[in-house]
Amino acid sequence: MIGAIDKSALRRADGTRRVVITGTGAVSAAGVGTAALWDAVFAGRTCIAPISSFDAEGYEVSLAAEVRGFDATEHGLSKKEARRLDRFVQYAMVACDEAMAQAGLDMASEDPYRAAVSFGTGIGGIDELERGYETLFDRGPKRVSPLFIPTMIGNIAAGSLAIRYGMKGSCLDIVTACATGTNCIGHAVRDIRHGYADVALAGGTEEAVSPICIAGFSNLGALSKSSDPRAASLPFDARRAGFVAGEGAGALVLESLEHALGRGATIIAEITGYGCTGDAYHMTAPDPEGKAIERAMRMALEEGGFSPDDLGHLNAHGTGTLANDSTEARALVALCAGDASKVPVTSVKGTIGHALGAAGALEAIVCALSVASDTVPPTAGYAQPDPECPVSVVAGDAIRGVRQKVALSNSLGFGGHNACLALSPYEAR
Repeated sequence: MIGAIDKSALRRADGTRRVVITGTGAVSAAGVGTAALWDAVFAGRTCIAPISSFDAEGYEVSLAAEVRGFDATEHGLSKKEARRLDRFVQYAMVACDEAMAQAGLDMASEDPYRAAVSFGTGIGGIDELERGYETLFDRGPKRVSPLFIPTMIGNIAAGSLAIRYGMKGSCLDIVTACATGTNCIGHAVRDIRHGYADVALAGGTEEAVSPICIAGFSNLGALSKSSDPRAASLPFDARRAGFVAGEGAGALVLESLEHALGRGATIIAEITGYGCTGDAYHMTAPDPEGKAIERAMRMALEEGGFSPDDLGHLNAHGTGTLANDSTEARALVALCAGDASKVPVTSVKGTIGHALGAAGALEAIVCALSVASDTVPPTAGYAQPDPECPVSVVAGDAIRGVRQKVALSNSLGFGGHNACLALSPYEAR
């Protein structure tokens, strides 16, 4: 397979290896599977609904973007796995099974020490944590499950995935709140780019639609209190008043281009750049100047050899909170030297809510499919422009038939974590 391509085309201008996506998998409020995610986002459909997993009576928030009717045993997990693994691990496994199958990656034919796992969660096993506390207080310390710790800790998703597929390279759980998924992907890209791995399974997972999380985010003032699913998650809209909690998992199989071509894999898109910065500003609020966000986007573009003029669209973090959206818009305007009107902007959070630690991975999948199919999906819920967000949000129908050199996918997390991926259509060059 490699003989048909100039060997120099396997490398970037700086001599490092090109990194491509060969498999994707998703569990989201849209359902199980990448196709369900893409179809919902492309159609601009909202998957937000009244909370069903617990009684929300007395809560100020009544809506969420849940993974409804999920039964892991219907998607390849055994009854024992479904019983012993918390939801965030189940979501991760189902998404990764899909990604691995799509990639056609046979680990029996791979060097396991050249296969890495970079898979994180923002919060971890919150369901198990709640159950453990209830047992401790109601029945005493001797009745707490001996598996409480390994079921609850956030790194158990990455560890369980490594065990499932026999991947013995670096195995990491990067936790950067809502930037987790993007940072995990970015780290995996660097591992492959600089020769530490040939293959990586990367992404994020979350199960945070739970009583304690909804109460905590609500009391923080971060969640939308709307009772109308179509008017709850409104990225960049003048009516926006908070995000809608979501859940699920996004998984990507990443490979060096040489490795992918060598085994005849189908390439979905290329990750051409990665930027990562910190605001060093506030525990929850973004720096209103947005300079660190701009810097992360610029880093991702420059790493791929692009300029802001090459930007085809931005898959924004776009949570629907007042400060986040205006700051992110300000950063894009600065990136584009004062005028971002020619850059289409989209956010999937109007469709699947904010999946926190899984958000960046799900959005990277959507962004990859967007550049691969020459489209930019719309932002569900967006209707009223806000002068504080002077960007061109895609509303109504998707933009079709636009070949893009590069698109960016942003993630911003509590604590000032900024992460950005640059994704491009795959070209053999």
